[in-house]
Amino acid sequence: MTKVLVVDDAPVDRRLAGGILEKHGQLTISYAANGREALASIEAELPDAVVTDLQMPEMNGLELTETVRRRFPLLPVILMTAHGSEDIAVQALERGAASYVPKSNLARDLLDTVENVLAMARADRRHDRLMECVAQAETVFVLDNDAALIPPLVDYLQEHVMRMRLCDETGRIRVGVALEEALLNALYHGNLELSTEELRDASSGLLQPEGDDLVAARRQTAPYKDRRLHVTAKISHERAEYTIRDEGPGFAASTIPDPSDPVSLERESGRGLILMRTFMDEVRFNHKGNEVTLVKEREN
Repeated sequence: MTKVLVVDDAPVDRRLAGGILEKHGQLTISYAANGREALASIEAELPDAVVTDLQMPEMNGLELTETVRRRFPLLPVILMTAHGSEDIAVQALERGAASYVPKSNLARDLLDTVENVLAMARADRRHDRLMECVAQAETVFVLDNDAALIPPLVDYLQEHVMRMRLCDETGRIRVGVALEEALLNALYHGNLELSTEELRDASSGLLQPEGDDLVAARRQTAPYKDRRLHVTAKISHERAEYTIRDEGPGFAASTIPDPSDPVSLERESGRGLILMRTFMDEVRFNHKGNEVTLVKEREN
């Protein structure tokens, strides 16, 4: 039987929502009066979905949503919203809720919403089980000189690091930082041949390449506009290896600052390389200096 936990501090509303769901015939309903009670129930027996009110004492629906997203990421949360709670509902959706139903429409919409969310959750779980069966994967990307492509690519690669269980959340973030730095270096310094000084915003002294006229000009001018970024990601349950190659002239790898030297931290030039070497287990360059390979070994 599929288990749904209904959370509401008002006994009448709690039983109303539960009664609507019980009409399904294949759902087992349990109840909690607030967020703290709901978490205790989830820890005792993990349900398949949570349906929660927003306005509750001790721990409200927004706080419950955030906690469930953090501690039970595969457990979907559906909000029941009363009039006047729209702003909180938007926040909860942004922070991980799967859907919502206005309390005024519970009789009409609650059961269908729960069924749809459960169907999607089952598909997600099947996908997660399938991903756990992946022994090794290799993906190749060829990117235009567009910085907007880098964040979604990094997100994609980070997701696979977590699915392969190579590291914890902190490790995932460090891998993402290293990859982003490598990709930005390849784009701006490699393909577009722009120095740190050229990328600096003259008024603020900060690096703001996305809005720089020089970047826009290089992206429209040969030979820079015809260059591409080549990214190969090889990942297994033991290690991840990322090779990032630009089509620029390269650089002398011997000039890379030593990340163990405290003086290196004060230099703006080379900051990305320091982060790569610090966060990854291995960083190596080809002879030409236009290709970098970053390796992340499995954390024990």
